[in-house]
Amino acid sequence: MKHRLKLSLLGLCLSAGTAFAQQSVQYTHPEEKFYEAISLYNHQQYYAAQQLFKSVDAAYLNDLKGDAAYYIADCAVRLKQPNADVLMQDFVNSYPNNTHRNSAYGKVANYYFDAGNYKKAEQWYAKVDVYNLSKKEQEELNFNKAYTYFRAGDKEKAKVYFNRVLHSEQYADQAKYYLGFMAYEGEDYQQADQLFQEVKNTGGQDKNMAYFQSDMSFKQGKFQEAIKLAKEQLATASVSEKSELNKIIGESYFNLKEYEAAIPYLKQYRGKKGKWNNTDYYQLGYAYYKQAEFQKAVNEFNKIIGGNDVVAQNAYYHLAESYIKLAKKQQALNAFKNASEMNFNEKIQEDAALNYTKLSYEIGNSYKSIPEVLTSFIKKYPNNPERDTIEELLVDSYVTAKNYEAALLLLEGSNAYKDKKVYQKVAYFRAIELYNEANYKRASQLFEKSLAQPVDSEFTAKATFWKAEAAYSLNEYDAALIGYKEFKRMPAAKILTEYKSIEYNLGYTYFKKRNYPAAITHFKAYTKTTNQSTTQLNDAWLRLGDSYFANSNYWPAMEAYNKAIAMKDIDSDYAYFQKAISYGFVERNQQKIKDLEAFLEKYKKSIYRDDALYELGNTYVAEGNTTKGLKAYQQLIKEQPKSNFIAKTMLKEGLIYYNSDQNEQALTQFKKIAKNYPNTNEATQAVTTARNIYIDLGKTNEYAAWVKTLDYVEVSDADIDNTTFEAAEKQFVNNQTEKAKTSLTAYLNQFPNGIHALEANFYLAQLYYRASAYQEAIPYYQEVLNKNRNQFTEQALARIGEIYLTQKNYKKAIPVLKELEEVADFQQNISFAQSNLMKAYYEQEQYQQTLTYAEKVLADTKAAENAKTDAQLFIARAAMKTNNEAKAEKAYAEVQKKATGILAAEAHYYQAYFQHQSGNYEASNQAVQVLARDYSSYQEYGSKGLLLMAKNFNKLGDAYQATYILESLINNFKQYPEVVKEAEQELIRIKTEAAKTNASVKPQED
Repeated sequence: MKHRLKLSLLGLCLSAGTAFAQQSVQYTHPEEKFYEAISLYNHQQYYAAQQLFKSVDAAYLNDLKGDAAYYIADCAVRLKQPNADVLMQDFVNSYPNNTHRNSAYGKVANYYFDAGNYKKAEQWYAKVDVYNLSKKEQEELNFNKAYTYFRAGDKEKAKVYFNRVLHSEQYADQAKYYLGFMAYEGEDYQQADQLFQEVKNTGGQDKNMAYFQSDMSFKQGKFQEAIKLAKEQLATASVSEKSELNKIIGESYFNLKEYEAAIPYLKQYRGKKGKWNNTDYYQLGYAYYKQAEFQKAVNEFNKIIGGNDVVAQNAYYHLAESYIKLAKKQQALNAFKNASEMNFNEKIQEDAALNYTKLSYEIGNSYKSIPEVLTSFIKKYPNNPERDTIEELLVDSYVTAKNYEAALLLLEGSNAYKDKKVYQKVAYFRAIELYNEANYKRASQLFEKSLAQPVDSEFTAKATFWKAEAAYSLNEYDAALIGYKEFKRMPAAKILTEYKSIEYNLGYTYFKKRNYPAAITHFKAYTKTTNQSTTQLNDAWLRLGDSYFANSNYWPAMEAYNKAIAMKDIDSDYAYFQKAISYGFVERNQQKIKDLEAFLEKYKKSIYRDDALYELGNTYVAEGNTTKGLKAYQQLIKEQPKSNFIAKTMLKEGLIYYNSDQNEQALTQFKKIAKNYPNTNEATQAVTTARNIYIDLGKTNEYAAWVKTLDYVEVSDADIDNTTFEAAEKQFVNNQTEKAKTSLTAYLNQFPNGIHALEANFYLAQLYYRASAYQEAIPYYQEVLNKNRNQFTEQALARIGEIYLTQKNYKKAIPVLKELEEVADFQQNISFAQSNLMKAYYEQEQYQQTLTYAEKVLADTKAAENAKTDAQLFIARAAMKTNNEAKAEKAYAEVQKKATGILAAEAHYYQAYFQHQSGNYEASNQAVQVLARDYSSYQEYGSKGLLLMAKNFNKLGDAYQATYILESLINNFKQYPEVVKEAEQELIRIKTEAAKTNASVKPQED
């Protein structure tokens, strides 16, 4: 706002007309020109006068030479010529005694004054001799000097000179105005008002004075007067002045609590240099809030970014309440949290903390676990009237938050929360988590803790059942039986889902204990129940068949197998094969042959195909049809070269040749077995039979020479070999671990290539594996694998693969698992190999192979549900790594349906991520809220979820939510530096953008 008045030039020189009044009227020619120039000057024809002064021959006018120089410079001043100051300075320097010198000082000062160069003007005014001036001239000088100091910012000196002209008829009103303005700026409103009133009464006010008076009235709390004065000016005010006047009116109405009246005026304010500040946004937001226009209130409050004062605390509190009214609880939680972290108004702080705590319980919290939030409130505000309510929420929050591990720590670490029912539930749920992680021992301990507080009969029954399940998984079948039976007797058990399978579980436990009659009883009972799982029912028929089979009840076994076959579910090939075998035990070999041939035709890719060919060959031989028997054996060798039956089949072939006097063919077969399958029972039998042939042929020398080529056959030491191994094996069977290790090691030292070296190496490997001495187990398993396919190959591959996986040595694990996949006879080992190849390839960043094996797992009808969930998970992860987000989104949706724990947290995070990517920001935030509520213990995904939520809010135009979440993320999740770094970059970007319109926000620097 400009306050400068247009001022007259100093009249410091005498009238040119009187200066020469006493001179003679007889002029010389140069004098005529001089006085003609004076005449032009007096008639204000400055340019013509200046030119004439310049043409005067100074040589003849020595006494007028200085005067001419003065007038030339003075005309330049009056004409505002650029060199006027230089001309006047030259005059002063050249004619220091000229009578016009004092006037010249004033003229130069005025020149700089008019040019707005107040610093130089001040320097020249200082040279003027005040005492040679008239009173009127002194007043003009004092006023100009005052205004010069005023514009130069030296208000104290300005006041001195303005006070000197307070009684001047010409300058008094202007001096009072400026003194009033300076008092206004110094917030001395009483003096300012008095001076303005004096000016106003004389009618000499500046048009801005009414603004100052209205502003002073506002600042003095005279809001009605401020409104009146400001409204009077609105019609004639400039655009910028209207903005300030609207602000005064709006704020006055605001302070009078007339919020409806305040809103239109507050909205018309344009801010300082086009920017509002936090207070401006707060006032308009609060006015909307009081009018119950909550969305409009939010739109103003959430522009207050990074505030840290009482205004911001109030704004964030009312922002939170506005969000509550709009059912936006996540946004409200953040705003309450922000207000609760400020102590400018302790009442608001406590109330905000209470609301933040309640909301955390209701919708979840990404910053802290719910129990931690609730406990913190109780600790900080122990006398809050709602303490009892918060304690009740705390009790229930353990289960709601699903942070069972942390909940147990809190429960067991404090005497204040010994609620037995809650403890029973929390211990149970934590045990279930551990069970799902295959930590059966620890799970069993937690189930026991749950059972120690038998308050809720339903949870007591559940804990009993799952403790039995944990015992079963640990091969502790006696303990499992006790648990299952106890569960079955419980009245509360009958309404539980677990009860539907209790007969199945009992049957399996007896089956594992080889108590087949009891297993039959329970499996039969299960098949008669309703609402069974199809897969479980199919398996029950199979195990019922197996139990009858093991108990030599073949006809009932075949009936059970037929039931399984009819279901056309998994393992129908196994049922078909077992039924065929059963016919052999009831002396129906022709039917056995017929069924085996039908099996081979029906199941081209069954893992039991080599079993079927071997049994078919044996049955033909038993029926005396050695030709068809040999054909079956040869088909097995051709189709299944890696089968576990190859050595047995070759031995069978050799014995057929031997028994039909085809000695040379028999010897050829036995020698192949001895060479290719050393250290096996088949090799031993092959050598023994070959010995008989050589004896029959009278070629004992050839036999001796051949045997010497077999380093594992030491004929003279055979008895010692057998005796030594049998002693060691007995200790292994009897679980005398340390003695078994010592004896088996001694055996291998004595017989490194002994008859039983294969078994000894495998047993030692198993002993070290059971003791978790994995590194010591590896070389013994490797010895087993160095031999051709044998009865231990499959298990050795599974174990050594498992060891490498445990060590995260994926490079070594992959070839072992691939071999296991190729040679395994047991489906569970194939499934194990495929699922872990999927994981190993992912860790090796071979994502296409990861996808290939994940698809194999999904295609495996016998794969467990958790394996299929893992497969979907790795499809999702690999797809993300290969930028196939559409495939990843589909896979994560499948993971989300069944996953628990950290995998569920990951799936929920990606649900939110994909919704963000598709522009569905509200839905993305809702998914993050679920992540916060149900999976708060998995903080890595919680931090990523918060970052995502901040981005969502920014896209939704809520800069407050975005920045607050980012700042909280940066302060609370430093353990995730990559997430924090991205949050910092996002915060800089948002604040830099906000600073363009909000003066309270400072632009950020990267």
